[in-house]
Amino acid sequence: MKDWLGRQRTEDDEISLGAVRRLAAMLDQDPDTYARGSEVPESWYTILFGPTARQSSIGRDGHPKSGDFLPPLNNTRRMFAGRRVTFHKPLRVGDVVERVSTVRHVEAKTGRTGLFTLLTVVHELSAGSGVAVTEEQDHVYRADVADAAGAAKPAQQAKGQPATEAADWSEPWSPDNVQLFRYSALTFNGHRIHYDLPYTKEVEGYPGLVVNGGLTALMLVEAARQKLGGGIAGYDARAMAPLFIGQAIALNGRIVGDKAETWATGPDGGVHYRVTIAIRK
Repeated sequence: MKDWLGRQRTEDDEISLGAVRRLAAMLDQDPDTYARGSEVPESWYTILFGPTARQSSIGRDGHPKSGDFLPPLNNTRRMFAGRRVTFHKPLRVGDVVERVSTVRHVEAKTGRTGLFTLLTVVHELSAGSGVAVTEEQDHVYRADVADAAGAAKPAQQAKGQPATEAADWSEPWSPDNVQLFRYSALTFNGHRIHYDLPYTKEVEGYPGLVVNGGLTALMLVEAARQKLGGGIAGYDARAMAPLFIGQAIALNGRIVGDKAETWATGPDGGVHYRVTIAIRK
């Protein structure tokens, strides 16, 4: 796998007015706030670069098969683990954005649920002159232990870690099928655990449709945005345990110096997702 370190791919995309307005609508914000040339909220860059793999290149789980830009990790289940992002300058509606992606880290590891591969990819997004966004994404690939008939595996661990801090704010959030569908459509995310309930339960062993990790991060940032007292210089997002539709989720946060610590708790009261936001003064 180390032969894939340093491999690069260059792509381009455009920040379309329609996509930005649809994202605003999904967040229950006024879509008419945005016009051509409008500055896009920092964390909204994630609607760019939805995968464009041909339909024949999609695997059973709905993700593009690996082995082209990414190392060939066959018979695995891919899960989003986290991202670290730095915002250098704003993006605007209508910008043509170039992304240079580099495989930075590939490592076979052993965790509490067995063997897995940790893969880190660095993305640099540029619009006009200079880099606008630098992002490091972590993905975990675990063995697909379902048999050929797709027999259900044991349910995934969904218990969050105990919260150790007191929140300055807490907002309720109850994601449903429609919101998951709209977010997956915006990001062109075909992972079946977000919309295909029989597959989710019978093959991947989850008790219900899984909330997109990127959506949880976005909701935490949006819940904190009005309380920051400045722009967002970057953030560190980390997935800790899955969340499911129909659950009562709380978006919590507090200001600590020049950062906002935010976390999503599930009905068990445990922390399932954390985003630490660096505040731009």
